[in-house]
Amino acid sequence: MTSDTTHRLPLMVRLGDACGRGTLIGVPMAFLVFVFLLPFLVVIKISLSEMDEVVFKDLVVWADGVIDIRLKLSNYIALVQDLLYIDTYLSSIGFAALTTSICLAIAYPFAYFLARSPSDRRPALLMLVMLPFWTSFLLRVYAWKMLLADVGVFNNVAMALGLIGEPVKMMNTPFSLILGMVYTYVPFMILPLYANLSKMDIRLLEAAQDLGATPWQAFWRITVPLSKNGIVAGSMLVFIPCVGEYVIPELLGGPQTLMIGRVLWDEFFSNNDWPMAASVAVMMVLLVIVPLALFNKHQAENANGVRA
Repeated sequence: MTSDTTHRLPLMVRLGDACGRGTLIGVPMAFLVFVFLLPFLVVIKISLSEMDEVVFKDLVVWADGVIDIRLKLSNYIALVQDLLYIDTYLSSIGFAALTTSICLAIAYPFAYFLARSPSDRRPALLMLVMLPFWTSFLLRVYAWKMLLADVGVFNNVAMALGLIGEPVKMMNTPFSLILGMVYTYVPFMILPLYANLSKMDIRLLEAAQDLGATPWQAFWRITVPLSKNGIVAGSMLVFIPCVGEYVIPELLGGPQTLMIGRVLWDEFFSNNDWPMAASVAVMMVLLVIVPLALFNKHQAENANGVRA
């Protein structure tokens, strides 16, 4: 092998590594551009456009050497002035936050038990967590309608046992909405928590006990801080889809459970006001981006702490 060939090999290896890294980053970035960024830009364009029957007017018009830019901002102004939209956004955030809190309270003990269970039993327990996904989402939500109805299973059983004298109103209430969303999204909280807790070093708990810490103190001072990444990831996986949820509020919720997803449906298909609906969607995406940005900041801080 000549000396020129020997010198060229490291350069070719570096070029190959650079191409490999570029492909590894470029493919998901291209995917995000085509499936998220471009459609989102179209939605923004619709939200700023005026409708002429079923046609959207151009935002930029070139005529007689003059560029005329027409941006309709009235929809966004209405979003911050109309109490209906403000209450809807606050209601959606409130229901999503409450659902996330309940899911965390239910999922953490389950994930802890799952992570501490014998290794030969974990696959079966994980299968039980994912078992609801084997059934259609709509079928599971409709099943809750049958259970919570005034003449449903719960009321009939309670009256047969003499616990109540007349049916209790459970359907089309905030209770039925929260119950349906918790049931649907609790697996999304369990799985990140389990992945985090299963990797925790048990020797840290043993060391805490040797130093005189009670099991409760060891849990709060060691287990919970070390599982913070799983808590944040699970909370994001639950909170973000809950904010824009449509099916569950439509089937289980009532007039007291107005959420953004239902408002979007009404604006698009009932009122046929696509610019207003697009404005509502843009604001909802911005509401989702804020917790995502906080999550990414949290992940970056943790990564910097680990490297330090």
